[in-house]
Amino acid sequence: MSKSSEQNLKNHGRLDPPVHFVLFAILVANLVFSVIHMIHHRQDAYFAGPWFVVLSLAVFIPFVKLRMYPLKVQDRVIRLEERIRLQALAPTEWHSQIYRLSEDQLIGLRFAADDEVLELAKQALEQNLDRKQIKERIKSWRADNWRI
Repeated sequence: MSKSSEQNLKNHGRLDPPVHFVLFAILVANLVFSVIHMIHHRQDAYFAGPWFVVLSLAVFIPFVKLRMYPLKVQDRVIRLEERIRLQALAPTEWHSQIYRLSEDQLIGLRFAADDEVLELAKQALEQNLDRKQIKERIKSWRADNWRI
């Protein structure tokens, strides 16, 4: 994301073009090619055609999993960062409440500026807000330009 545009609720989602566009397009093209090849050559290679389709489908599993693993690690780091930030900002008597916040809520709170994060955390607990609802209530957006 360029420095000239400020991050907000509408533009905070990010894509990695080599993965989300190039690699995904290649995988889809491979699947389509495998199906077309199987249809046009079904009498030539009875077993090979369906097997290539199965392999083409199977390649999507590591594609999805390899994206999910680093995102989960990022979620764990965000959870830790937000708990530390809330402990630094919250009064001591509220520290036990920090651990009642779910991972989803903590991830939503990461975009809230320091001056509003405590109030949003209290609302999240009282009203059982999810990440999207928390993000919608943020008035002063704190950018997270590192996550993809």
